[in-house]
Formats: sequence, structure tokens, C-alpha cells
Amino acid sequence: MLEQFAWLQPVLIAAAVVFVLDLIGNMLSFSSRFMNALVTALVFAVLFGGLIHLGVVQLDVKTVPMPATTEAPAPAPAQ
Repeated sequence: MLEQFAWLQPVLIAAAVVFVLDLIGNMLSFSSRFMNALVTALVFAVLFGGLIHLGVVQLDVKTVPMPATTEAPAPAPAQ
């Protein structure tokens, strides 16, 4: 049963991190909504980058090779 919900732990951790970052960004409020959004984005970028740099958060991005096609490439259009 626990194996079915293994994906839930990183989602809950990410939700908590985003909540705290948004709370910090909103506490640093300005008169315009654009500045509030900018500050929230900057706080998120700095703290999320710090978590990645310290190794607390890891992003495992894997590339999937494109399958080889057996078809011949389409001819170039005549000019």
C-alpha cells in the first residue's frame, strides 16, 4: 500500500517549500502586484537554487533518445 503513495512524499515536501517561499514573498509586500510577483519569484529562485546547490533537492532529468526511423527524409521543396 505504501508503494502506491511513494510519489506523495516529494509532492508534500514541494508544497510545503512553495508555501513557505510564497509566505516570505508576500510578507515583503510592495504597492504593485508586479513587484509582489517579482519578489516572490526572486525569493523562490534564490532559496530553490540554494536547496539544489546544497544537495537537499535533486533534479534527475533523463533524456530519452528519439527512436530511429526507417523512412527516408522528405525531399526538399522545389524553388
